[in-house]
Amino acid sequence: MTLALNLARTARRRLAAGFTLIELMVVLVIIGVLAALIVPNVLDRADDARTTAARTDVTNLMQALKLYRLDNQRYPTAEQGLQALVARPSSGPPPANWKPYLEKLPNDPWGRPYQYLNPGIKGEVDVMSFGADGQSGGEGKDADIGSWQ
Repeated sequence: MTLALNLARTARRRLAAGFTLIELMVVLVIIGVLAALIVPNVLDRADDARTTAARTDVTNLMQALKLYRLDNQRYPTAEQGLQALVARPSSGPPPANWKPYLEKLPNDPWGRPYQYLNPGIKGEVDVMSFGADGQSGGEGKDADIGSWQ
């Protein structure tokens, strides 16, 4: 009977004692290793998602520009810009059959307006985002994303 009582007391003391410093350190090291392995993968996914969103926006803008051209026999001038897809241009040659082609102009996933060139460098017109760095050129997440891709 005393043996069972001693085992019960020992078990209660052990439960009441909590974790040792070594046990806590081991758990923290494991969490740190897992975070070091997982966090870079999650961050790369965010950059990939922004790039994909920019490509989708550029494709949608190009489709709206093609509709504008079908209705008005030409693309908006560089001066009129992409704004001509949202509001009737007041400068340059007036479009004969203008309609609203977009509800509003999107910004690129990094919060900057898309660039529009007429005449384009890579095509008749170019729509592009300068990527994460906001400057022409670059590689990886800083690479330009354009209608020619």
